[in-house]
Amino acid sequence: MPDVLIGIDAGTSVIKSVAFDTAGRQLAAAAVPNRYETLPGGGAEQDLARTWADTATTLRQLADKVPDLASRTIAIAVTGQGDGTWLIDKEGEPVTKGWLWLDARAAAIVEEIRARPDDRLRFEKTGSGLAACQQGPQLAFMKRSAPDMLADATTAFHCKDWLYFNLTGERATDPSEGTFTFGDFRTRGYCDDVLEVLGVADLRHLLPPIVDGTRHSAGLSAAAAEATGLLSGTPVVLAYVDVACTALGAGLLDRERKPGCSIIGSTGMHMRLAQTPDEVLLNEARTGYTMTMPTPGVFAQMQSNMAATLNIDWVLSLASGILASQGITRTNGEMIALVDQWISVSEPASLLYQPYVSEAGERGPFVDANARAGFVGISSRHGYADMVRAVFESRDCYAAMGPLPSEIRLTGGAARSPALRKILSAVVGADIRTSQREEAGAAGAAMIAAVCVGQYKSMDECVGEWVTPLLGAAEPSDPKLAAIYERAVPSYTLAHEALRPVWRSMAASRAN
Repeated sequence: MPDVLIGIDAGTSVIKSVAFDTAGRQLAAAAVPNRYETLPGGGAEQDLARTWADTATTLRQLADKVPDLASRTIAIAVTGQGDGTWLIDKEGEPVTKGWLWLDARAAAIVEEIRARPDDRLRFEKTGSGLAACQQGPQLAFMKRSAPDMLADATTAFHCKDWLYFNLTGERATDPSEGTFTFGDFRTRGYCDDVLEVLGVADLRHLLPPIVDGTRHSAGLSAAAAEATGLLSGTPVVLAYVDVACTALGAGLLDRERKPGCSIIGSTGMHMRLAQTPDEVLLNEARTGYTMTMPTPGVFAQMQSNMAATLNIDWVLSLASGILASQGITRTNGEMIALVDQWISVSEPASLLYQPYVSEAGERGPFVDANARAGFVGISSRHGYADMVRAVFESRDCYAAMGPLPSEIRLTGGAARSPALRKILSAVVGADIRTSQREEAGAAGAAMIAAVCVGQYKSMDECVGEWVTPLLGAAEPSDPKLAAIYERAVPSYTLAHEALRPVWRSMAASRAN
C-alpha cells in the first residue's frame, strides 16, 4: 500500500526532497545546494533548467534512501522560495534566467509607486507592502528595460510554479503568492485594480490560473517520471509559498492560542495568525505581507527582514576571516558554537545594530532598497562579543503588526541557539516554543498534499498529528531582560529613521 508523502522545498540556499509517512514522521531527506548569481546593478538570477535538474536529482537520491519509493508514494507536493519572476514561452522553455527575491533592480519603480496615493488601494487589496523582490515591480521594470523579453513570454511563474510545471505540464500558481502579489486576499483571486496600480494590466495574460493545493492535483508527467524515477500519474500538488508552508509545519495554525511564528533562516519571517479578514491589521506604513493559509478564511500576517541569519553569517565571518589570515581554520558550525559564550559575557542593548546587510536593502517593517547595516553607539569599551550580541537583538517586525503575541513558535537553523531563543523571547516579551520538526517547509507542503488526497478531513486535524506533538516546552520570557529591550526601542527606531537620508546619499554616490 502507498504510505509515503514527498515534500519538495526549493529554497534559496538548498533544494530538498523529504519523505514522510502518513502520520508525519520524517523518513529520509535528500538535498543539493542551490546556485544563483548576482549581477551589477542589483540583479540576482537563477538558471531555470538547472533548478529543475537539481530538484529531479534530489528525488532520485531520495529513492536511494527509501526502499520502493516510487510504488509507495501517495503524492508529491512542491513549495519554494517566494517572490521573483520566472518567465517561460509558449513551448514551456525559459525566456531568460529567473529573477529572484534578492533582485533589487526594480527599487526605483517601487519608490515611484509607493509615492502615489493609489498605492494605498493596492495595499488594502493585497494586504502586502511593495518591494523590489516582488513580481509586480519586476515585470514593470522589464517593460521599461527589456520589452522584447516580455514579448516572448507567455507565463510568469514563481520558483515553485516552475517546478510544478516541470512535474505536471500544468501552468498554475497558488492562492498565497497569487494574491499577495496581484490579488485581493479576501477573495483569493487576482484583482484588476492592483494590476492597474502596478502598471502591468497589459501583462495580465502572463498570470497563470490560481489553484488550491488542498483540493487540486495533477498527475506526474511521463517526462517527469523518467527524470525523477517516480511513477507516471502520481498525484502532484502545488503547495503554498515556502513561508506559508513553513509556518504551517512549525505550528502557526493554532486557533486557540493564536501564536506568533518566526522563521530564522537566510531571511527572517515573523508572523501572526488572523482567522478572519477583519483580524488582518494593515499598518499606515504599507509594509508586510498578508498570505492566505491552506484552510478557509485563515491568514498569516507577516513582516519579513531581508536578512536574518545573513547578519549572523556576516559577523561570524569577520572572526573566521581574521583567524584564517593567521592560518587557523574554523568551520561555520564551530563559529556558531561560540555564539552563546560571546553573548554570555556581553551587556544587553549596549549597542544598536541595524540588520540591513542584504544588498537588496529592507522590506520589513519598512521598505528601503538603500538600507544598509551598521552599529550605533560603539565606544572603546565595546568588543567583538558586544557586536555579536547586538546582531541578535531586534523586534521591529512584530511591533509593526499590532499587539505582540504571548507565545512564539520558532523554527529555522538559528533556533537551535539557546542565546537566540532567550533574546527573541525577551525582545518580544513572549514565551518561546521551538518546533522539533527538521524540515518544516517540506512538511507543510506534504500536509497540503495529505489533505488533498483525503488522508485528513481538514488541515486542523492534520496539524494535530503532524505538528503539535513536535512542539517543545514553553521557554518563558525573562522579565528583567525584556524591560531592558523595551527601554531601547525608541532609540532603535530613531536610529533607522535618522539613517535613511544617509543611506540615500550613499546610494547616490555609488550610482555616480
